[in-house]
Amino acid sequence: APIPYLAVDPTAAAGWAQRLAALPGLARPGLARPDLTRPDLKVGLVWAGGKDRAYDEYRSLKLAQLAPFAAARGVRFINLQLGESADEAKTPPAGLELIDWTGEIGDYADTAALVAGLDLVITVCTSVAHLAGALGRPVWIPLHYDSCWRWLLNRADSPWYPTARLFRQPAMDAWEPAIADLAAALRTFASRNTPREATP
Repeated sequence: APIPYLAVDPTAAAGWAQRLAALPGLARPGLARPDLTRPDLKVGLVWAGGKDRAYDEYRSLKLAQLAPFAAARGVRFINLQLGESADEAKTPPAGLELIDWTGEIGDYADTAALVAGLDLVITVCTSVAHLAGALGRPVWIPLHYDSCWRWLLNRADSPWYPTARLFRQPAMDAWEPAIADLAAALRTFASRNTPREATP
């Protein structure tokens, strides 16, 4: 299907965009104050799926495993995690501050309106990955070794979602290399600091 094939309510999207733009800038190394000429990137995070799925133990992460993301400078992380794992957002890894507005998310339309204002979504294999892809938003997806058939095999892209980039485990339970690759890509992207251009 042509991408995007989902659209968001423009009023809701404008409201989230305004709130995202109003977030205080982050200080950068060597600068006493935020560099207002290079806006912080807004990156949404989802690290776990629903516990009711039989394969959830393979696809889901703990927020603590995303600690390497903290090394990406000039990035504002926006919590998109709902469900049982959402409590982890209260104690994020050092340096990984999360902006948490999930108390205002009631359905997929709310999530979509927030995602529309982000520069990038990083999510494990959850509905948010498909939502971001259908909206044509950049989405990076860490995948477990024996991942869902929808992501096919031996590729880092997706024929369904041209804005998706896949980061696969090299072996069963080997999350560390996949997360390291993702963190390195995030640091590179953040160093360019060109908002809304996180496509592969």
